[in-house]
Amino acid sequence: MRYAIINGIILDGTKDMSPIYDHVLLIENKKIVGIVEKNNNYSDYEIVDLNGKYIMPGLINLHVHLAGSGKPKKKPSDPVKLVKLVTMNKLTNWVGHTLVAGYAKMQLMSGTTTIRTVGGIKDYDTTIRDEIKNGKRVGPRILASNMAISVPGGHMANSLAYTATTPQEVVEYVDKIALDHPDLIKLMITGGVMDAEVVGEPGVLRMQPEIVKAACERAHELGFKVAAHVESSEGVLVALENGVDSIEHGARPTDEIIELMKEKKAFQVSTISPALPYALFDRSISNATYEQQENGKVVFNGIIDMAKTCIKNDIPVGLGTDTACPYITQYDMWRELYYYTKYCEVSNAFALYSATLLNARLAGVDSITGSIEKGKMADLIVTRKNPLEDIKALRNIEMVIMEGQIHKNSKVKKIDVVERELDKFID
Repeated sequence: MRYAIINGIILDGTKDMSPIYDHVLLIENKKIVGIVEKNNNYSDYEIVDLNGKYIMPGLINLHVHLAGSGKPKKKPSDPVKLVKLVTMNKLTNWVGHTLVAGYAKMQLMSGTTTIRTVGGIKDYDTTIRDEIKNGKRVGPRILASNMAISVPGGHMANSLAYTATTPQEVVEYVDKIALDHPDLIKLMITGGVMDAEVVGEPGVLRMQPEIVKAACERAHELGFKVAAHVESSEGVLVALENGVDSIEHGARPTDEIIELMKEKKAFQVSTISPALPYALFDRSISNATYEQQENGKVVFNGIIDMAKTCIKNDIPVGLGTDTACPYITQYDMWRELYYYTKYCEVSNAFALYSATLLNARLAGVDSITGSIEKGKMADLIVTRKNPLEDIKALRNIEMVIMEGQIHKNSKVKKIDVVERELDKFID
């Protein structure tokens, strides 16, 4: 695979990116081997002519659950029963594994070349990660956590998360997850919108500090970072005080939280996408209860407030979608960037940087991906229009290049009701 990509306008993924004209990308053996001025001799390369289209690093999604499509249902399903059904025998396991692998491919074909999974079925995520690495499947680079760890009555307990009751037990679960060589450990510290029993309580603390501390200490001993589902200020404090590295979602920050974020060098992964339907949809559309909608508003505003405050205080904010919550598909990372510009009031350039090079740094893979630089993997996407001018340009990806492998006319099957309802919040 030796390609010379000509007549493309380069957006390199850096914080202050601006269009780079009249340069050619040279790709060889999965990597970018040169960014050279036009009119060089490319006789040793296969020519790929972009005819004035835009080329940039592939998007990176830091918060993905691969086991689901995001298609909304009139009545919520029981995740515990669904996981038991999928894992009941070899045949159902094969079907489930194949379905999840298909969702991973959908992420890639929609322009996301790296994903970080934060709670999945059994060892599906690491297995699919390795199948992709070994060329047995097509998909993005996967940074996998496999099963998360929760507590009795906690978020995703007994479905996408093991249930620990003591510090000793949580250490045993960390060791169990580590056997499959994941890339990180995920904790479910607080409840969520669906777990809350009363209005104003969407992020009630479920995991006690001593369990969080034991999990983090063991994970760090084994060389893993720890990500945590947190949707309340109390939960954020418990997470930070006991060793969590990333706050997934977030809540209204206090001065103490901001100081701890700086001290611990922690970061937030902002996920506006899953909160928006609960908070802003008419309940006849979302099928949410009054309590769920009100709690959705608390979470929606908390995530945004934390992201804006972190940005002001030079605390990194990564971006993720939280697929596969209702209305949150495996193909819509571009919406999260759009929401980031709309609700957190950042520039298009900053949103693009956040979803590429910054996300790569936060995930620990910036030495190999996240920007267009010599020596990095050729993880690239092509759009007809300029996303610096309009983030919605990312909605239609014309070409995906994953580790130098070109996928032309990448298409995904979209869910009509999701497109129709979410587009009401796109200007």
